[in-house]
Amino acid sequence: MGDRHKATIGRRQLLRTGIIGIVATAASTLETGTVAADTESNAEKRKARFQPNAAEVQNFYRVNRYPKR
Repeated sequence: MGDRHKATIGRRQLLRTGIIGIVATAASTLETGTVAADTESNAEKRKARFQPNAAEVQNFYRVNRYPKR
């Protein structure tokens, strides 16, 4: 009966409070609008995104070749 209630916050309670605050902040910043439809056609989705003769591509394959035996 001599125990007094501690007014300090424990580590777990502090963590829970922090996580609840982060989730509440993230939830309040979400936009509830509609998502725009995909505007690319199937042909555009499948086209090559790089130029095979570009200097960066040639350099990649030059550097990453298997060594000759």
